[in-house]
Amino acid sequence: MTACASTPQDAPNSGDSTGSSAGNVPITIPSIPPFESSGNASMDTWRDDFAARAMAAGRDPAIVHATLRNISPLDLYLGEDASVAKTDIADQAEFAKPIWDYVASAVTEGRKTRGADRLSELVATFDRIEAAYGVDREAITAIWAMETNLGSYIGNFDAANTLANMAVEGRRQRLAENELTALMKLQERGDVSREDLISGWAGAMGQTQFMPSTFLTYAVDFDGDGKKDLWNSAPDALASAANYLRASGYQKDQPWGVEVLAPNEFDWSLADGEDRRLATWMSYGISPIAGGPFTAPETAYAELWLPTGATGPKYLLFKNFDVFKTYNRSDSYAFSVGLLTDGVLGQTGPIAVWPKELEQLTRRDVMVLQSNLNRLGFDAGAVDGIAGRGTKGALRRFQKANDISPADGYPTSIALEQVLDAS
Repeated sequence: MTACASTPQDAPNSGDSTGSSAGNVPITIPSIPPFESSGNASMDTWRDDFAARAMAAGRDPAIVHATLRNISPLDLYLGEDASVAKTDIADQAEFAKPIWDYVASAVTEGRKTRGADRLSELVATFDRIEAAYGVDREAITAIWAMETNLGSYIGNFDAANTLANMAVEGRRQRLAENELTALMKLQERGDVSREDLISGWAGAMGQTQFMPSTFLTYAVDFDGDGKKDLWNSAPDALASAANYLRASGYQKDQPWGVEVLAPNEFDWSLADGEDRRLATWMSYGISPIAGGPFTAPETAYAELWLPTGATGPKYLLFKNFDVFKTYNRSDSYAFSVGLLTDGVLGQTGPIAVWPKELEQLTRRDVMVLQSNLNRLGFDAGAVDGIAGRGTKGALRRFQKANDISPADGYPTSIALEQVLDAS
């Protein structure tokens, strides 16, 4: 889940230095016991500096010390073969795998069955959550399943140590420091204790994997025991997720998406990411693939999404799909959450067959495609090897400008050849 925390103010590097306010009134930065070396000089230097800045920004010195005292270098961030340091967003499964492979591993029959079981077991809890937050229980359960397999695996990292390593590694230092500041605030507020801070490899915590800043803003004590325990209390974790989804704009009793059919000779360039009223899509001949009417009102807005081009499954995506993406901004992730939302109700999808016969582009191929689209005046954005919406939109505009059918923007080896021929 992504969320923002306040950025610590700059402060002198020494824990006992003094500074002055805008009115030249001296302020004293509290001192804390010196830290023992972590065994990594860069980490030690960063820790001393960040501790001073955190205290200058008003954080409790004892909590600053407790939070940072036992940090140590992790191989996955700071080792010679650091997997996180060498991995960027384009290599993450939700961006790197073909969508059908990602969905197959995420939307399993086991998850759907266990999700349905948990819905039955916690019916009274979900009744209360829906009444309090207006978020459908199936959507909450789908997030729960995607994040920690319904609470069965919440990670085995220390959140403070993971975030400290992220900060020292450098590429996401501001984010990591913001989240460490939120961790300190959580302890100051009494929501958590230092020993509670178990997380995944990126610092997300609890059964619904909240980053500390998200925890700070949206976690709730739903079971009434006086603690916001997202690790051990399913009611707290699920209600907190509902609180977050509501704040992100979730619309109860509205679909996240509907698989659809389109008429022959449909203008696929309309799958351009633009929201149009459902009534407009219906006037273009779009209809549910399963038959029957749409369940959303005709005034609702949706976009036509072709995850694998015109020959694969086609969906109208509604507001709740974008809400799912506030947890993880990949389309594959949000799509899997949507399919699990339906799956715990016994529904299956997609009905249409994935076009696995189409030759997929490698990351290097996508970079070549992006570079050449940019050169031709079709703005694909950064040349990063991610075939995201910007790249697909640029390809779609190129196809339409060159009378290439279907103008669906799906990057295949054939599409790459067409762009190279025009370059």
